[in-house]
Amino acid sequence: MDRTIEFDYKGYTITTDKTKMHVDQIHKWLIEKSYWAEAIPYETVKTAFDHSYCIGIIKDGVQIGYARFVTDYAIFAYLADVFVLEDHRKQGLSKIMLATMLHQPWVDKLRGIRLATMDAQSLYEQFGFVKTQQPERQMEIVRPGIYKEWATKRGDAVITDI
Repeated sequence: MDRTIEFDYKGYTITTDKTKMHVDQIHKWLIEKSYWAEAIPYETVKTAFDHSYCIGIIKDGVQIGYARFVTDYAIFAYLADVFVLEDHRKQGLSKIMLATMLHQPWVDKLRGIRLATMDAQSLYEQFGFVKTQQPERQMEIVRPGIYKEWATKRGDAVITDI
């Protein structure tokens, strides 16, 4: 859709070039640290990565941060899987990553951008996100334990003490 974006920020590479990102490291963080993707299969993360607009933060070959838009590039986007490794937080990395994503010309034309978070509301408010204005019009199907259920059915070991 857009040209590849890549620049240096405080010694980190901020990039939308998927060939420079590490899906295995993204997957590892999601299953070990996220509250929304416990036991998510690698294949699911890879498929989501392949079909999303992604941005990453890379340093010395390590995936330091990541975020993605699930989008049609015309009307709507859903911001997902945002993270910065703990040892690299408090340096403005999440803000530079979000600002880069949100200020793309095609993003400026979207009618709606959504996200779900349990603990980072103050970060997203800085970028104009607000609570759902008309929750009575919003509906959803939520399956928070689906990856764990799949893992159990497959007989995979599930990490539960995170």
